[in-house]
Amino acid sequence: MAVSISSHVLESHKSHRTPWLRAAVLGANDGIVSIAGLVIGVAAAGSSRSAVATAGIAGVVAGAMSMAAGEYISVSSQRDAEQADVLVEAEALRQNPRGELRELAKIYEDRGVEPGVARIVAEQLMAHDELGAHMRDELGITEIATARPFQAAWTSVAAFTAGAIFPLLAIIAAPFSARILVCAAVSLLALVGLGALGAYLGGAKWQRGALRVVAWSSLAMALTFAIGRLVGTQI
Repeated sequence: MAVSISSHVLESHKSHRTPWLRAAVLGANDGIVSIAGLVIGVAAAGSSRSAVATAGIAGVVAGAMSMAAGEYISVSSQRDAEQADVLVEAEALRQNPRGELRELAKIYEDRGVEPGVARIVAEQLMAHDELGAHMRDELGITEIATARPFQAAWTSVAAFTAGAIFPLLAIIAAPFSARILVCAAVSLLALVGLGALGAYLGGAKWQRGALRVVAWSSLAMALTFAIGRLVGTQI
């Protein structure tokens, strides 16, 4: 009887999206919240439409560049650490291959593989790609999870800009008397969509993703509104 592998072939995993999904969700969320908070705070101080628009546009440019630089620097640091570990492991394999073989076999034993089988598996994997085997099973460094600084930077800057557009356009286009409420409502709707989309792409329930994004972001906008109103009153 032929063994069907269709169930395995049809599996849809999500972990390969982790490198860019994290940067995209973080960038879009930061774009919505920071720009909404900025323009709501400025508007709460009684500023004119042109002043709010100027602050918002400046915030988009500065925020996008900050996100790109921050993501590139942080992910580059992660990549540097990974590369340093790879060099250490390569040197260990050169100096003590038998010890590294025992170490790899012990890893498989700890996962439930019988000692004899674990030894055979370790020997075969090291014969095929000894450094790759240790990177994957000893260090946890795989192709999927490898740090990609440029990908993180471009993803975050694009996502930040896309997210920031919603509160910026909302507060510019809304009637003066209702601009704060309109901006807050549009921003919250955008955040619900972002949370749901991020959860869906990550394979989680969209309700939970939307709720956690909206809860924390609402607090941030409320605080900036209060500060803007306080500063505007004092000045």
